[in-house]
Amino acid sequence: METKNRPADMPEHALTQHYEVLKELGDCYTSLAEYSRAKEQYEQAAQIAPDEAMPYVGLGVIEFQQGKLDDAELAFKVAKRLDPKCSRAFCGLAMVHQQRTNYSQALEFYLNCLELDSENLTALLGLFQTSIQMGSFSKVIHYLELYLNSHPADLAVMFCLATLYDRDRRLDDARKLLLDILVFTPENTDAANLLEEVEHKLASSLNGVNV
Repeated sequence: METKNRPADMPEHALTQHYEVLKELGDCYTSLAEYSRAKEQYEQAAQIAPDEAMPYVGLGVIEFQQGKLDDAELAFKVAKRLDPKCSRAFCGLAMVHQQRTNYSQALEFYLNCLELDSENLTALLGLFQTSIQMGSFSKVIHYLELYLNSHPADLAVMFCLATLYDRDRRLDDARKLLLDILVFTPENTDAANLLEEVEHKLASSLNGVNV
């Protein structure tokens, strides 16, 4: 069936451009929390390009932002079905499960996302939060280390990694990162407080005291 959004005589390159414009408008309206207008753009984009995953990712984000977890999950699942390598679909599913406190499933989906896109910061921070809830640190440490190799000055990720090093008893590694953070931001009280705790643990371990 021909729709007003996909005229039969529109050249393929024009359809592609129209799709990209609609998707970008959807992203823009979503960032402004104008969800009804964003949804309209994504739905038009999906009509023009029914095999593309990203409009459904956008729709999932809208539903998630409004607390409609079932609708969000459905949209992200459609995106994953259309593109099994869509990292953002996996990230969206992870966020839904994290919100439901289903941490083991959230962890799995965050890892799926990061296998496809190791620099997805939303997934990295979600994985950090989930790992804290589960008390399982090795996998998230690996991905945070990979991210910092490419973004060595990202202080937020540095602090997350230092926190996990501390939890994982890698105190020397935690201390080094915290000192680096304080070189860039001497007023960072969170880093200073954690550094004090780490140095106390290091001193105690040297004296044979378990803390």
